[in-house]
Amino acid sequence: MNSEGASKKVTVHIKFKDLEKTFVGNPNEVWVLVNRFFSDTIPNFEIVGKLMLTVDLQKLVEDCRDIVAVTPEGIAILVQRELLTDNEAIMLHLLANHVGYKLGMLETDAFAKETLQRGLGKNAKIISTRLGELCRKGHVVRMNDEYKISTIGIRALQSELLPRLRQKLDLRP
Repeated sequence: MNSEGASKKVTVHIKFKDLEKTFVGNPNEVWVLVNRFFSDTIPNFEIVGKLMLTVDLQKLVEDCRDIVAVTPEGIAILVQRELLTDNEAIMLHLLANHVGYKLGMLETDAFAKETLQRGLGKNAKIISTRLGELCRKGHVVRMNDEYKISTIGIRALQSELLPRLRQKLDLRP
């Protein structure tokens, strides 16, 4: 290609959220492709965004402050265990693990049933039964032999349990 042809070539690189696209060609072709990209892609992202259930990590950390913690020794529930049902204790344990993982403090966001049993001081039958109930509700997800809190489970904790515990314990948000 001669230098005159090369000078009429345009390269446009677009990055939007997780999508990246590069367009190369003459100015008119690239203009059409970029406009098509925006008209086709962006509205779809906005529509999907309205349906996507996501978790704001910063808000989640603030919501569970003084209720759960991640320590060098592991997960800690800071609330008196007598105030919690078995399901709530399991969910809080999994929530703290999720937060620790998202913050890069832990290597995984899932627990083996035995690890939960030891961490909560409950017998295997109780943990197994409660995990089954939480999985059926969609609050916990089973992956092979490990369990983790689901996005629905996090949402349920944020909208129901965490505010109730904060009020009961007189913790400021």
